Amino acid sequence: QEITIPERWKIEPIRQIYPDDTLTIRIFGDLMMHTNQIDDAARTGGTYDFSTYFTQIRKDLDSSDLNVGNMEFTLAGKPYTGYPAFSAPDEYARHIARCGFDIFLTANNHICDKNSNGMSRTLKIYRELAQSDSILFTGTAGNQEEFNSTTPLIVTRKGVKLGMVNATYGTNISSEREWPKTNYLYDKNMLKAALQKAKESADIVIAFVHWGEEYKLIHNSRQESEAKWLAQNGADIIIGAHPHVVQDTGVIEVKDENAEGGIKKVPVVYSLGNAISNMSAENTQIELMATLKIVKKHNGHIQHL
Repeated sequence: QEITIPERWKIEPIRQIYPDDTLTIRIFGDLMMHTNQIDDAARTGGTYDFSTYFTQIRKDLDSSDLNVGNMEFTLAGKPYTGYPAFSAPDEYARHIARCGFDIFLTANNHICDKNSNGMSRTLKIYRELAQSDSILFTGTAGNQEEFNSTTPLIVTRKGVKLGMVNATYGTNISSEREWPKTNYLYDKNMLKAALQKAKESADIVIAFVHWGEEYKLIHNSRQESEAKWLAQNGADIIIGAHPHVVQDTGVIEVKDENAEGGIKKVPVVYSLGNAISNMSAENTQIELMATLKIVKKHNGHIQHL
């Protein structure tokens, strides 16, 4: 027998209710390795000790859900060298990983300091650290398959999907081979595709960019133009590095029909400065640690603070 259900008895399908949760991300500027740092860390027997690094901020690293560092050096092997062509001891990267860093940013002007072989060896060590210490890296890839899996890099924490895109304005030395290669800001087709893929796959898209003019405390017009382009093409947050000093911050507003009021507001940190270095020039020993708070509301809505 067919029974008619009264309209007033009909209810909406049950929706899953999520508890409010906060994802904390800490982002650090240039992690460098100058000659004096190498010499200071050297121990008998050919080992290196970096145990004093990060001791004053371990509480910040430990209290974060995700820690990101800009790895501005290569792991090209001996002889170890500082500026202008960096090759750090492998122990340095291992120590950074074991201090709680989760994401290594590799697209910077020094990644090709020791040519393609140096870049390849750097990636080899990072792949080993991915197995031993669960680190992830983005910005440089050894082949097309690795590029596809790291640009964008999709990371999930506390039910929030993050899409990360890392690129540099250039490298001091050009790679002599097609692979490995790093991501360049001027490769707009690649960047646009990566940002679009991140936007389709993730809740929040973060662009990490190596740009700007060294030692300048205020961002330049080219950085602002790049930031606007990144925001228009999907970036929700933009974090910069390279000038070796802390620069100003800002907000880029772009049209977005999915945003409240049709306007998306994209926060920009133009430069975090140096996190670890032996630089002595004015303002180079000041570091900005960027902390992002991403809140997942009880209704599943996600917002960044």
